[in-house]
Amino acid sequence: MLLAELEVWHSRPVTPTRRVSLGNLILPVDPAPGFGGLLLGAVVAHHLDDIDDDLVADVHRLLGQVDRGDRVVQPRLRHRYQVDRHGLGVSRHRLQGEGENVHFSFDTSGSGLVQVLGVIYAVERLEQSARHSLIPLIKKAMRWKGPIGPSFINHLAGTTATSLAAMADPRAWALELFGFPLGTGKVTKREVMGRYRDQLRLVHPDHGGDEVDAGKAIGDLHQARRVLLA
Repeated sequence: MLLAELEVWHSRPVTPTRRVSLGNLILPVDPAPGFGGLLLGAVVAHHLDDIDDDLVADVHRLLGQVDRGDRVVQPRLRHRYQVDRHGLGVSRHRLQGEGENVHFSFDTSGSGLVQVLGVIYAVERLEQSARHSLIPLIKKAMRWKGPIGPSFINHLAGTTATSLAAMADPRAWALELFGFPLGTGKVTKREVMGRYRDQLRLVHPDHGGDEVDAGKAIGDLHQARRVLLA
């Protein structure tokens, strides 16, 4: 199942001019960061090491301009943005779901720099509220060192729950995990803590819970409690 997609069109390696454009964008970002935000962050983290160190500061400046809604003067970072994609090559990045698991795929044919530029220009096309929530996430992704997998998602989204339901709508997932009726709105801290303690007893090995699954179940309960009490 395709959860998010980013197409970055760019000059081919043999072409002297440096151009970047955007193609298909499937970037759900509500509630933030959404599958779209996770994909954008992953593309940046995956390609940042390919960028010259002397250009990273300009990446940060460009992010700041996009966050403020400033007009972006072209060219930037040695590339010019254009709408026309004629004669350009394409890189395609996706976040896909299989069962309750997700994985990233990066089909990169251009430089790491054009992929990062594609991310920034994709963020620029989002609503202002989405831009404000995603720019800090992109900067957080720039600090990541490690594989792009579950640990990266934990780092980026600030959650230990990586199921599709938890990432798509954390609040709805947390309410369901605690057994609140469908359509429940506001819940009190007392209600959340009562359900949390009840569920914790059910899954804990000391009370008959499965020892193999207890760690993940307890972690999910901790995360659900955090979501509902935030």
